[in-house]
Amino acid sequence: MSLFLANLAEHREVFARLDALSTIVAEASGAATASLRAGNKVMFCGNGGSAADSQHLAAELTGRFIKDRPPLAGLALNTDSSALTCIGNDYSFADVFVRQVRGLGRTGDCLVGISTSGNSANVLRAFEAAREMGITTIGFLGRDGGQIKALSDYAIIVPSDVTARIQEAHILIGHTLCGLVEQQLGLVEA
Repeated sequence: MSLFLANLAEHREVFARLDALSTIVAEASGAATASLRAGNKVMFCGNGGSAADSQHLAAELTGRFIKDRPPLAGLALNTDSSALTCIGNDYSFADVFVRQVRGLGRTGDCLVGISTSGNSANVLRAFEAAREMGITTIGFLGRDGGQIKALSDYAIIVPSDVTARIQEAHILIGHTLCGLVEQQLGLVEA
């Protein structure tokens, strides 16, 4: 079997088990919608491919997703290279998101942390701060949810141990969350 067909089979197997996440994804989208409806923002953070997903999903909110509509307050904490290098250099890489959450976050905001292992130290620290500050936390996680699971108001755990398959599911879940937010805000038809 070719690598493509093997990956496709593995992808299909994981995606066939995502039905179980329907309720938690809907609940998480409701929390993100509530933040936006109250005039707050949705912040995203992650590392590597999860950083790319964070940036992608924030852009779906500030740009558009299903159709043209007013911009929504979405922010990817991993896109400011000056903040990342300053905080990483002066403090530590584990602090790159927590310092931004403390500086930019407000009670009523929503923080989406994307971590395939559920154990990314910088995402974990950001979630700890978010909890203290009254910021809703949504974890896009994999494997067993890791340490971030316990700090997530909404832990969305992809049932896989394979990073690539988890990331593929995270982007589907993220797109669904953005679409549900648009529907719940009445910006697109349900």
